[in-house]
Amino acid sequence: MGDLREPADAREERRRAARHRALKGGRIVFHHGSSVIDCVIRNMSDTGAALDVASTIGIPDEFELHLADHHLPRTCHVQWRKGDRRIGVVFAETAAH
Repeated sequence: MGDLREPADAREERRRAARHRALKGGRIVFHHGSSVIDCVIRNMSDTGAALDVASTIGIPDEFELHLADHHLPRTCHVQWRKGDRRIGVVFAETAAH
């Protein structure tokens, strides 16, 4: 049987901006700052990112992403969840474009 997964180049074409490998530390913050989950940013572009977490359970569809090397948080909307350890997000500032 052949591989039924979508080719990587087809997935890339749906993105508005090319993503680049990042491997940066970050924090997912929600409930007005009372809930914080550490994450690893696997790849990122100007419009979104892929995040690895210990578990996606309990992570809401909208949250702030605090990057270790940036002062301003990014508001994120979850676009997809893969398994229970990876989520793809689009940054709110670019979602309307």
